[in-house]
Amino acid sequence: MENNENLSDCCKQKKEYKGNNPLMGIAYGLIPHTGCIMFIIATILSSTILIQFFRPLLMNRYIFHYLILISVGFATISSFLYLRKNKSLSLEGIKRKKRYLSIMYGSTVGINLILFIFVFPYIANITGNVSAAEITGASVLSIAVDIPCPGHAPLISNEVKTINGVKGSEYSFPNKFEVYYDASQTSKNEILSLEVFDEYPANVLDEKKNSDYSSSSETEYSKGSCSGGCGGPGTCGGSCGSPTCNYNR
Repeated sequence: MENNENLSDCCKQKKEYKGNNPLMGIAYGLIPHTGCIMFIIATILSSTILIQFFRPLLMNRYIFHYLILISVGFATISSFLYLRKNKSLSLEGIKRKKRYLSIMYGSTVGINLILFIFVFPYIANITGNVSAAEITGASVLSIAVDIPCPGHAPLISNEVKTINGVKGSEYSFPNKFEVYYDASQTSKNEILSLEVFDEYPANVLDEKKNSDYSSSSETEYSKGSCSGGCGGPGTCGGSCGSPTCNYNR
């Protein structure tokens, strides 16, 4: 009889340990963001059909507020069922099960923080996908976009790349984007006329055109070069065999 009681206590402890599994909290943190995650995957895979399907989700300014509430709601329902099953629906019961509750809510909140602070910004830059070679000589448009949280950053990065001539973009927390583009194919006005900026207005911080870079480099060349020979078109005042060259500074 005593052995049966010990076995029963052992089973109860195993069940309670299972209930403390943080995977449930992680699941409740991730499940509400399934649509956003699918949008990101579709963007990376360049699946236009899927992008258009999930795009309206991210065009809602408060979508991530709703999703966080949903994830906390899932955790609350699960905690309620767990406490009721263990006959702990009381202040004392909650105190006894505080380890389970802290793991549940801690995992849920933690997953949301990881998504917003690390995952979404990282994905935004993968979506922007601009190489060092493409940055060289490109025009740069620095903008601050009125996005309520980093969750919308991949949407902005994806939208600007739909314009022919935009090479890519770089996102920096919390709302700054560097858009690299070919000024011969598109312009600042065309970029800022995107529909996404109707919902999330963009404020121009700085603008550098590739002509600025070329004129700058030409000036430096004219100041510091001396390639002329004896009476040649690039001569700097020296004569045949003369080692002197006076730079115009």
